[in-house]
Amino acid sequence: MPHPALALKLAALGDSLTAGWGLPAADAYPAKLARVLADKGRTVEILNFGISGDTTAGGLARLGMVLAAAPDGVILELGANDMLRGMDPAVPRDNLDAIMQRLRDAHIPVLLCGIRAMRNYGRAYAVELEAVYVELAKKYDAVLYPSFLDGVTGVPGMTLPDGLHPTAEGVAEMVRRSLPTVETFLARLGTTRAAP
Repeated sequence: MPHPALALKLAALGDSLTAGWGLPAADAYPAKLARVLADKGRTVEILNFGISGDTTAGGLARLGMVLAAAPDGVILELGANDMLRGMDPAVPRDNLDAIMQRLRDAHIPVLLCGIRAMRNYGRAYAVELEAVYVELAKKYDAVLYPSFLDGVTGVPGMTLPDGLHPTAEGVAEMVRRSLPTVETFLARLGTTRAAP
């Protein structure tokens, strides 16, 4: 007799944009995304490994917790805090590269979420930072969502007073815009995984 199919399990490894800084847990991106997917008939559990203030180095340091959860795929969203600290783009590149290599070694596919650099860092910095995500997505054959805050940054009502973190409405817009890319990622994983 065949085993029943199990829901897909994803891990969202990120910073405050994943953690849902300033919002109830139910309004964080992973929780809202899971609800929208459920409404579309897809049962997907999304574990929230977001930590506010985290850098790519922090994400690399706690990757073991993600691997221990044995997810079917990882939504990787890191680099905004590296950018806010003005770090050389080589730093997030090296850390994200190391994260993605370890995930590849564990046969865990990645949905890589990019960020847009703030304008005050200049065009050259922005181009170099944004290229990191394109480069790594190509290297690891990862699904890329180029701008995690697309449709949110600079849009009235979409960010908290700090202008950086999304409101609940902003998170809903992030989910709406990223959904096609997430569905492409899920199609790679298959809608279910077989029970052991």
